[in-house]
Amino acid sequence: MTILDKIVQKKKQEVAEAKSKVSLTELQQYPLFGRACYSLKDSIFHPTRTGIIAEFKRASPSKGLINGTSSVQDVVKGYQNAGASAISVLTDPDFFKGSLADLTAAREVLDIPLLRKEFIVDIYQIAEAKAYGADIILLIAACLPHQEVKEFSEYAKSLGLNVLLEVHNEEELQANIFDSIDAIGVNNRNLKDFSVSLEHSYDLVNKIPKRFIKVSESGISNPETIKDLKERGFNSFLIGENFMKTDNPAQAIKEFVTELKV
Repeated sequence: MTILDKIVQKKKQEVAEAKSKVSLTELQQYPLFGRACYSLKDSIFHPTRTGIIAEFKRASPSKGLINGTSSVQDVVKGYQNAGASAISVLTDPDFFKGSLADLTAAREVLDIPLLRKEFIVDIYQIAEAKAYGADIILLIAACLPHQEVKEFSEYAKSLGLNVLLEVHNEEELQANIFDSIDAIGVNNRNLKDFSVSLEHSYDLVNKIPKRFIKVSESGISNPETIKDLKERGFNSFLIGENFMKTDNPAQAIKEFVTELKV
């Protein structure tokens, strides 16, 4: 069983438990459920922003604890102030030490799009994302049949959410090109064994149709890589561990963006 299999198995149990406590109808009554979402596209292409989706991540299955001390609000405010186009917050408790409380805490201090970084296996989690303040959801092709990618993305759009589809190879990409998706991210990390290679992004960038925002995810550790990815055709760059592994992630992104502008 791969790490991804374990995460998905645990996630199904987690969702069943959440449903038993709060119904879908109850989620729809949450104050944040009715708010209008920020546009990912507008923020990615805004002239004062960098295209970076900066991530708050305490831990991961491959690295263990990355940062157990930083405050979610301090970090995401720093990310926004440094010019991030969007913020990603992990909400998985077991493998990434995240929570929905982190998502809502981030929402309180942000006025740019917020991504719920989660392994979505059920429509319930999409409603949950909206109810807790997300503007964007992530659908991972490696753990969803294409019929569910279509169904889940259409449901997300009906709630006004932006949809980021994550793929790892051409087969996943070609099976999941739907109009209900806003952005396609190439994960440079193999979710089966968590190894990282930027070649995945280079191989797939020209195979992603131009109408989608093109995102390169994981393994980006210096501004030169972003410059290279931009030249190849990427619009956006998801970076988490590179900032979170420092004592001051907000300062780390500030220095990174300063170098990017040189």
